[in-house]
Amino acid sequence: MRKFIFTIILGCISLYASAQSVRDEIAQDPRRSASNYMAYPEPTKALTPAPKGKKPFYISHYGRHGSRYIINHRDYDYPYFTLLLADSLGKLNAKGQEILRRMKLLRDDANMRHGELTPLGAQQHRDIARRMYERFPEVFKGDVCVDAKSTVVIRCILSMENALQELVAHNPKLRITHDASEHDMYYMNFRDPILRKKRMPKVSQDIYDAFCVKHVDPKRPVESLFNDTAYSNNCVNLERLNYYIFKNVSIAQNTELRDKIDFYDLYNADELYVNWRKDNVYWYLTYGASPQNGGTQPFSQRNLLRKIIQEADSCITLPRPGATLRFGHETMVMPLVCLLGLNGYDIQIDDVEQLEEKGWVNYRIFPMGANVQFIFYRKNPKDRDVLFKVLLNEEEATLPIPTDCAPYYHWNDFREHFLKKLDNYQD
Repeated sequence: MRKFIFTIILGCISLYASAQSVRDEIAQDPRRSASNYMAYPEPTKALTPAPKGKKPFYISHYGRHGSRYIINHRDYDYPYFTLLLADSLGKLNAKGQEILRRMKLLRDDANMRHGELTPLGAQQHRDIARRMYERFPEVFKGDVCVDAKSTVVIRCILSMENALQELVAHNPKLRITHDASEHDMYYMNFRDPILRKKRMPKVSQDIYDAFCVKHVDPKRPVESLFNDTAYSNNCVNLERLNYYIFKNVSIAQNTELRDKIDFYDLYNADELYVNWRKDNVYWYLTYGASPQNGGTQPFSQRNLLRKIIQEADSCITLPRPGATLRFGHETMVMPLVCLLGLNGYDIQIDDVEQLEEKGWVNYRIFPMGANVQFIFYRKNPKDRDVLFKVLLNEEEATLPIPTDCAPYYHWNDFREHFLKKLDNYQD
């Protein structure tokens, strides 16, 4: 009889222990305040060796596209033209003029490239693919199949192609199939109309608005750009200007200008932290297992999870299955992580003031290039006790199911638990 270890308890302990460091983490690296605009951080932790005799034979993956430009040109235009107008009226001080100069550089760099993959985003996926190949060479040995799917968005397609080019560079014998079609969007980029309507009910909107009023004061950073307080208070929407400038501050790390301009002298550590907290609350209320909207938003990725299970079941029967790679968006990665309960991210928290205290930290889930990897192990094709582990952004993650070989889990335990969970869900 297996001696089960309830890893969910260990996961919760680690979440509580790490929560106190969020403010310090952002102070140490201001880029973390960017939430979903944070550039992909390379993994730093070593992987746990597999149980004796078990070898990796199959990988199932879903990843977000790499670093990109801001999608909507208005996000560049609003702060730029607001500051440009003020400058034309002589209302900007030297700091304001410097921020305007940096804003122009960012806006010009993104011209006609809104939402597109940046060179850094392409490199991120090459690096992720390289590490995947180096960590699990048995999976990519010989002429095995690698099946890749992307959403129909160009930044995702290019992310996929960069990853595949890297794999082929390491092994030209790989048999690659790749596609991006509306045919697969029912699981690759599913947008449940029922759940979308329930995402931000009035109670959630009221909670979010009250949190922002209480915590986010836009005046100090953006007001410091003007030499006339009467003008800045009466002629500028400071809250809106702060929102868009902070968005540009956050996206800069994903561009080729990241080493040439630095916006973080505009905000102090506390201001970065409170701006991040606002985004953290928003993402929890809209994509997490938030009790304020019924806790069902993670089920928006039920089709994706079923597909992962179905394809894994099929590939496990093959002697040399290779890998299944999928490339999409953070709005799939985050609810998938919550649906799986990775690292305790299925937690329901009534008081949004306690999010990071209880372990809800968005930049740990979905930076640019975020990914979830299922790595499958067995002794040989006849081995029916298939093990696997899950990597979140290439680091070992916990699941809310028992195991006697953490961080590895028994596939049959996983599929039984999550198929039941999916079957019990009703629209």
